[in-house]
Amino acid sequence: MKLKNQPLVRLKGICKSFGKVNAGKNIDLDIQKGKIKALLGENGAGKSTLMRILAGRLRPDSGEIFINGNPVIFNSSKDAINAGIGMVYQHFTLVGAMTVYENIFLGQEGGFWLKPGKMAQKVGELAEKYHLEIDPKAKISDLSMGEKQRVEILKLLMRQSRILIFDEPTAVLTPHETEKLFSAMRKMASKGKAIVFISHKLGEVMSVADEIAILRKGKIIDATETKKIKSGKELARRMVGREIFLEVKKEPVAKGDKVLHIDGLTSGTLKKIRLNVRKGEILAVVGVAGNGQKPLVETVCGLIPPKSGHVEILKKTWKDFFSVYPSPSTLSYIPEDRLGLATCPGLDLRDNFLLTTRGEFSKGPWLRGKYARDKAENLVKNFKVMPPDTKILARQLSGGNLQKMVLGREFYRNPGLIVAEQPTQGLDIAATEEVWNYLLNARKDAGILLVTGDLAEALALADRIAVMFAGKIMDIFEASDKTRVEKIGLMMAGIEDGSGETNFMPP
Repeated sequence: MKLKNQPLVRLKGICKSFGKVNAGKNIDLDIQKGKIKALLGENGAGKSTLMRILAGRLRPDSGEIFINGNPVIFNSSKDAINAGIGMVYQHFTLVGAMTVYENIFLGQEGGFWLKPGKMAQKVGELAEKYHLEIDPKAKISDLSMGEKQRVEILKLLMRQSRILIFDEPTAVLTPHETEKLFSAMRKMASKGKAIVFISHKLGEVMSVADEIAILRKGKIIDATETKKIKSGKELARRMVGREIFLEVKKEPVAKGDKVLHIDGLTSGTLKKIRLNVRKGEILAVVGVAGNGQKPLVETVCGLIPPKSGHVEILKKTWKDFFSVYPSPSTLSYIPEDRLGLATCPGLDLRDNFLLTTRGEFSKGPWLRGKYARDKAENLVKNFKVMPPDTKILARQLSGGNLQKMVLGREFYRNPGLIVAEQPTQGLDIAATEEVWNYLLNARKDAGILLVTGDLAEALALADRIAVMFAGKIMDIFEASDKTRVEKIGLMMAGIEDGSGETNFMPP
């Protein structure tokens, strides 16, 4: 018998463990039709695991899933899709050489027999219905990150998905694109869709969510209507269990010598890049993903050789710096890709610690394993990595704990230059606060090139800010310059070029 206010989705008694790690302990969660539910929690709380279970990518150890009051079992993501559940992931799965409408109909039943004009028309009508502005005939490779995200959403809507899960959807968006996304989410809810919104940006949660559920250590510890929460600070306290203000004290640090000097770098999508980083400062590079930040980082970190221009790292030319293993004053790289590039998922934490520090622990052909284990254990303890066990595998850690382990490893090397790429992306508010303090403290002995899509992070940490668009630096300015800070959003979209002092580089 169905209840009058039966939720569209009910998760009941969901349990899931990975070895000794409990990612879900008897979780009960209702998802209502026509509502936006924010799912919050610290890193490792179990949010992603729970949603992957709902999306059919994981099987629970125990518990039940009900759709419209009927029990269902998902053996694959296809089963979940057939039940009307779709998930928009942070990393898009689009074919760049194909058009918008071709990507949307790719793999969908009936799409093969439709004419191109009819497919484009249907996509256009769907986009208009949900306020998802897009040119159906545009090539994916020509779209911004925000537009690509709209295509991913339209793919799910074309499949008649009733439950849409958004996993950190604003990580790659400009502020303007974020507002457009939230408008589309509200429109979807008004059409009877159920929305689950996973985010660590509490201000966004307060502005768009109707309901909030908070996970802590695999359990739902709080569930309420957003209107009953007075402020973002109260929400942070409920989530973490203590007061979190995400305000760091940026004490002045004396500027030292240049640790990075780039003049006229042109390589691939990069066009005449000019910038300096000095010891004692943080230079934040901001912009929508895909506008040259990645090749800039890869060039500085030795993964791509510069084609033209001058790159100098710690007073050595690019070629000289990377011709030998640099020590003791060296470069540390904290990549955006924690599992694919920063760590080896199948190795334990000690061996991941050794990936960039092994020189200190080698004696001839021998590895001083116990010494390395002791150092790794101290690092895990000092950086509050949970669980504090160096024998577990990297893939068993949550994103936040894995990031703290990577930070600890790279800071251990006493670098003169630190390149930190999206260091807090996907981290909860408590972990973000810790990472911010680590970076501010590290600038006492190093210069930091911070690449981030989070403007709040750039403004909180940076001494200077560089804005990138289409492979160019639109402007570089002091973070205290309020007039130019207000133009960052326009510069990120290529509309403004700051105050005309583009490529400003201090002596």
